[in-house]
Amino acid sequence: MPIIPTSARGGVITGWGTALPEKILTNDDLSKMMDTSDEWIRERTGIHQRHVGGSTASLSVESGRRAIEMAGVDPLAIDALILSTTTPDRAVPATSARVQHELGLSCGAFDINAACSGFVYGLATAHGLIAMGANKVLLIGTDTLSRITDWTDRNTAILFADGSGAAVIEAVEGPGEMLAWDIAADGSAEPLLYAEIGGFLHMDGKEVFRRAVRIMVDSAQKSLNNAGLSIDDISLVVPHQANTRIIKAACERLGAPLDKTAIVLHRTGNTSSASIPLALFDAVDAGRLQRGDLVLMVGFGAGMTAASSIIRWNGKGLQ
Repeated sequence: MPIIPTSARGGVITGWGTALPEKILTNDDLSKMMDTSDEWIRERTGIHQRHVGGSTASLSVESGRRAIEMAGVDPLAIDALILSTTTPDRAVPATSARVQHELGLSCGAFDINAACSGFVYGLATAHGLIAMGANKVLLIGTDTLSRITDWTDRNTAILFADGSGAAVIEAVEGPGEMLAWDIAADGSAEPLLYAEIGGFLHMDGKEVFRRAVRIMVDSAQKSLNNAGLSIDDISLVVPHQANTRIIKAACERLGAPLDKTAIVLHRTGNTSSASIPLALFDAVDAGRLQRGDLVLMVGFGAGMTAASSIIRWNGKGLQ
């Protein structure tokens, strides 16, 4: 991926918000619906529970409003809304149109679908818009995977869930928070994880696992190289929350200790586009990041997409 020009106008995250549906589905709940058990699910995925319910628009509005309020910006000052989602509420129009209206924005709005890599794809896109003159961008990652999950299939039903995470990114003079980024895709692997329009998710779990670790590590290393950093320089790794075995394997290959990794998977399940922001902002709210800390975000998803980004945490908005 291209190295960020030193002359590029930068941006920083100034506000954030998350949203999870009220309904919680535990592993024990699933054991009453299919042939599985709490022990079986925890051992294979690390997931204890997941949130289900709501629409992509409603969750996006909730997280987006919280991010705007935290940033203290006028909704009318937002120059662009980017909604990363695999589960739009309608085929047409983009769900971002409804979100834009309900948040009281008057800017351009569009959806992007890079599956579980989507938030990092959106982060790179948002900073690109800022480099071209935008002053404030609202980035939201939301998925309601429960709507496309076959709740009789224990291979997929135990994994997927719903949630949303949002960030306001504002322009600054000179370099901003982003030090490096990488996006990638391998369309030949598209049949490994997909859902037909109107259908349910289908996944070749073993092959997805095998490829996921490799492409996450590859993308992360590209971003580290582009930033001139090593994994030892990173204060926090925020991986896509897909499966604890994938997270552990990728971190081991990167040389990143788990105590420097943000994990919320046990509470949220796999929320696709919402996965990375939910983990990032949970870590921030828990006081795990200080101003100036380096953060590596890295994910993979259907497509098969991969994306990573390194930011220097600005800390603006911290109380």
